[in-house]
Amino acid sequence: MARDSLYGERIVWQGRCRAVSVPFVQKVMAVVAAGISAVTLCYAVVAAKSLDAPVGGMVLFAAWCATLALGAWRIPIWWRSQVEYIVTEKHVIWRRGPLRRTIDIGQISYALVRWNRRDPTLGDLVIVRAVPTGALRRTLSVTLHDVDAPDRLWAIIRGVEPSAPLGSGDRPLAQRLDPGERVLWSGSPLASAWTTRRTVTALFGGVLALMFVRSMARSVPTLARVLRLHALPPALAAVLVGGAALGMLLLFAVAVGVAYAALIRPARLARATRYFVTDARVLIRRGNEELSLDRTRIAYVIDAPSRKLHDVFLVLDGPQARAMAPSGAFGTEDRDDALRPVFAAIADAETVGEILKKAA
Repeated sequence: MARDSLYGERIVWQGRCRAVSVPFVQKVMAVVAAGISAVTLCYAVVAAKSLDAPVGGMVLFAAWCATLALGAWRIPIWWRSQVEYIVTEKHVIWRRGPLRRTIDIGQISYALVRWNRRDPTLGDLVIVRAVPTGALRRTLSVTLHDVDAPDRLWAIIRGVEPSAPLGSGDRPLAQRLDPGERVLWSGSPLASAWTTRRTVTALFGGVLALMFVRSMARSVPTLARVLRLHALPPALAAVLVGGAALGMLLLFAVAVGVAYAALIRPARLARATRYFVTDARVLIRRGNEELSLDRTRIAYVIDAPSRKLHDVFLVLDGPQARAMAPSGAFGTEDRDDALRPVFAAIADAETVGEILKKAA
């Protein structure tokens, strides 16, 4: 058997990204930067041809935005293509050349699987270790991007014989349990909470919508007056109109995206969420995301009433650490919609609490 050069442990699995993808945030960054570059270049052409004005700064800014768009699109592909993943008897290792990140299998608190929307056999496996709160609060996680059958890999890491149904995100989570595992309780959130971040995002989306309406009300008459008073060549007029339209379209798309993230997406995520408590694990399925938590990791179960519903927080236990999330016990996440070991907005909190406290 092959052994890892760092720990000298037997390698039980080794692989790479099967299909390298670009993260959603980088895709949005690339599209926005490319749009700004195109708008700036259109205005630079009009200013240079009609006014004979120096546009070196505008061209330089457009080139910088184009470079940013290209980098946001290609750098993640180049970076991930050289990453190697290794699972030994006691460690999970992320390696790229001389760079290494490792996590002890015995210290893993829970894992997240994010299935690829295009290929249900691919996905990201995020392995998380609970950390203490306070000054030592930090994120301890290792992400294995675009691996084949991430739920099967998670079973290998846990030391469980992978069952036949594993390997496809299209199959219901209840059909991909461990051999002999039984579901004791199941439920869904009955509402989507209005957090501070969600409220601020909704207000920001409203501000962007007002900016779009105001810009349209001012730019259309101004553009029509410019075209009427100045006899621009048809090609130059088309560039001017195209640049203005592209700018308005970009502002409109950003406003719609922010409004969707604040008003529609949380409700859709709540409807797509399903909670499971088995005799061995806590499982959460939300859209293309899945959370898997061993019940022996649960230290406390806290019921937090919220109006007529309840939020059940799972406080995890780890080596020198207790936390409900990778950022620390009851700490804040980078995103409010991050999938965490929490049963949000459920009605049957007493039943699930009694089941979970038997392992706490």
